[in-house]
Amino acid sequence: MSASSHNLAGAVPVARAAPGRPDWVTDGKDWPNRAASRFVRAGAQRWHVQIMGQGPVILLLHGTGAATHSWRDLMPDLATHFTVVAPDLPGHGFTDQPPREGMTLPGMAAGVAVLLEQLNLRPVVAAGHSAGAAVLARMCLDGLIAPSALVSLNGALLPLPFHGVVSPFMAPLAKLFAANPLVPMIFAWQAADGKVVERLLDGTGSKIDDAGKVFYGRLARRSGHAGAALTMMANWDLAALAAGLPKLQTPLLLIAGENDRSIPPADAERVRRLVPGARVTLMPKLGHLSHEEAPAETARLIRGFAQEQGVAA
Repeated sequence: MSASSHNLAGAVPVARAAPGRPDWVTDGKDWPNRAASRFVRAGAQRWHVQIMGQGPVILLLHGTGAATHSWRDLMPDLATHFTVVAPDLPGHGFTDQPPREGMTLPGMAAGVAVLLEQLNLRPVVAAGHSAGAAVLARMCLDGLIAPSALVSLNGALLPLPFHGVVSPFMAPLAKLFAANPLVPMIFAWQAADGKVVERLLDGTGSKIDDAGKVFYGRLARRSGHAGAALTMMANWDLAALAAGLPKLQTPLLLIAGENDRSIPPADAERVRRLVPGARVTLMPKLGHLSHEEAPAETARLIRGFAQEQGVAA
């Protein structure tokens, strides 16, 4: 099934974003895989989504503070075997930010489900990075999607204190920051200094290419994008998700970077013990952004797992 065959009834003209939000005309002028981008109205929200390739449908969801640029090399590789659909999550990148309810974990899960319905797409494989993996797990548990294979890429699935941005003690702080409109503006202003973004990326334990750094920096300098990431953190509750993981029936592969400084690799083992039949694959010497450091190897692992679950790629 080619991208051109999808239902695009919800497509709307691309317009300049409001001040503070990433702007497609300027910020997106050289966006990775730009030819695969479209803007779709789903519910009350306008989404930026990329679709490419042919074959079984695979859904990719990025993590907090990222956008579709994080799949810049992985997506074309997977598209040689799959129809790949990758949206910017609510408030991230070029997707509109919904009211507070839409920035919770269940709210994001429901929002992505509405988008898939609008696109008339039913993923048979789902892969999510960090918080994106949590959204996908929530969707599976809530019956919003029924993939044959679920892949967690350094997934943020457990509410443990050393989870960095998703830890319990960070949530109240994020709520405080998100409530103050000056905080995202100050962060965006500081992000104008490339060294700030460089330090944040180094803190993940990953070494990504210069192109990736440019796009992360471009988004970080937009207060609307930074504010959405803070709002997401402020409304994120992983306790209910963790409690439901033993009921997850979707075959689960947990891919973890050995040098991940954001989500400890040991968390993957903890999740494996919670989810019946789940298994862990460790990627040596790689960090939290391992799918950007080693996209070809990540694609190989996803394809292999999909084939094991009977998905012909």
